[in-house]
Amino acid sequence: MEVTIKKLSDLKHPEKNVRIHSEQQIRELKRSLEKFGQTRALVIDENNIILIGNGLYEAMVSLGYQEATVYVKAGLSENDKKKLMIADNKTYALGIDNLETLNEFLEELQGDLDIPGYDEEILQQMVADADEVTEKLSEYGTLDDSEIQKIKEANEKREQKIASEETPADSSVNSSEKPNSIIEQTANEQTATEAGPEKTETQRFVICPKCGEKIWL
Repeated sequence: MEVTIKKLSDLKHPEKNVRIHSEQQIRELKRSLEKFGQTRALVIDENNIILIGNGLYEAMVSLGYQEATVYVKAGLSENDKKKLMIADNKTYALGIDNLETLNEFLEELQGDLDIPGYDEEILQQMVADADEVTEKLSEYGTLDDSEIQKIKEANEKREQKIASEETPADSSVNSSEKPNSIIEQTANEQTATEAGPEKTETQRFVICPKCGEKIWL
């Protein structure tokens, strides 16, 4: 298989492609190109038809690339070309993340979580809540309405537990100091409410898989 440089203008999509490239995928491919450059070669046949890497090709064109590194796979029958396209898509989809190692990497990055393919804010929330990170990563992008509700209920219980644990400490405060403390606490809660989810560091959210909107917990 020959490795060479080809002008993108000379390359062509196949008449049919088994992979649909969503706008989100193209956007994340562009983020990866901007951050790392081309890290995977396109695979074409002797007629410059793209067999592997159609999404990457679209992202490169969108960013104004003029050339790309390609593998030229010549001599395949039409059946083998179809098999190669199917096999490439499926074999890469069969991989499973080692979530334990992934979690370690996220922690070692120490907040530098600008990673193509992931929402940075969600990764920050995951790292902040280490006990749930494995479950959240395994469900990333697949949460339905019932699962979102379960997360909300778990979050409410956690907040109630934290509040109950803080109560004994509050009861030890001198009675003359309680009114001011209550007023101050109420003001702080009102400020946090008015500030909205974006300004409350402890506020959590998930991404709705249907509309892509943030759902604040």
